[in-house]
Amino acid sequence: MSTPKPTLTDGKSLRTAIDRQASKAFALLLLLGSAGLAGAHTGGMTGFATITINGKLVRYNLTLSDVPPGLLAEQMHLGQSGVAPDYQPLITAISEKIHLTGDGLACAAAEGRIVPPTATSVSLTGSVDFICAGEIRNLTIRDDMSEVLPSQHTLAAIVWSGGSQQFAFGSDARQTSVAVSEQAHASRGAGSFFPLGIEHILTGYDHLLFLLALMLRGGGLWSLLKIVTAFTVAHSITLALAALDLVVLPGVLIESVIALSIAYVALENLLPRYAVSRRWAVSFLFGLVHGFGFSSVLREIGLPKENLLLSLLNFNLGVEAGQLAVVLLVVPILMRLKSKPWEPRMVAIISGGILAVGLVLFVDRAFFGG
Repeated sequence: MSTPKPTLTDGKSLRTAIDRQASKAFALLLLLGSAGLAGAHTGGMTGFATITINGKLVRYNLTLSDVPPGLLAEQMHLGQSGVAPDYQPLITAISEKIHLTGDGLACAAAEGRIVPPTATSVSLTGSVDFICAGEIRNLTIRDDMSEVLPSQHTLAAIVWSGGSQQFAFGSDARQTSVAVSEQAHASRGAGSFFPLGIEHILTGYDHLLFLLALMLRGGGLWSLLKIVTAFTVAHSITLALAALDLVVLPGVLIESVIALSIAYVALENLLPRYAVSRRWAVSFLFGLVHGFGFSSVLREIGLPKENLLLSLLNFNLGVEAGQLAVVLLVVPILMRLKSKPWEPRMVAIISGGILAVGLVLFVDRAFFGG
């Protein structure tokens, strides 16, 4: 028995269903863009810590660029109208949630200090001294701050007179150890930056929107490969330059241009006369800018340059792994949809949504410091 051919009514129903799905996609894009306003480059970051070891004293210094909603924010009365913020709970949280062990003996939390936000800086810093039983040779650090700061990471630089190393603490990576008597080995802790890179790209809504916009009218498989490769090469270059402090640009400028890159590529998608053959060049140009955005996560901690390279490599490999996962998910769908008669309409609707999000992000970042 032959399969009946679709009727005109069937075609209208199909287009109606597609339009409904496209409308849902548009709403989702706006939602993602709103989430991006809160900080698309944080990549799940909570704070940046410097852990300084000096004899039997360990000074734990934690800087928070933002305190996410949760237990600690409630304890500090953040966002509560008519109530002045109380930053002392940060000191209490560090004293209770940071556990240090020197040569098998627990270190005791001592005095703490707060540097509150100012008119020129929104960052909040808490510093607590820990006293250990004797001069530290092997220090174990357990970070349970994720219990009061919802499941994000803290990038930490661990420093002593003989060297330094770094580690990314989080709910899934709470503990690390350092041999203080030895010269630092960059390989220690560097591996923790690989999952951090994955999380950063998968939670960086603006980067994902940019990639999606690039791929929507990316052409055939070869063209898509050139686009993704150009983006990878470009952001790898500027990620390294910026993270090593060789090239530093203002954060507001970078974030604003990233938003414009999203809007520009989406606008191109709405202008069919633009040839996709040169899209790899657009991808490379804006990929340079996105690399500075990626680097902001690593630069703020001020990692020692001699130990940064392996961490930088692992972070970048994590970014690429996350990006590859997105490409492998999206490209087969796009290739399959190219034969559908309603594909141009779907691309136009989604691109319109991305354009709107890009413009909203640009205005917020350029004029309101978002």
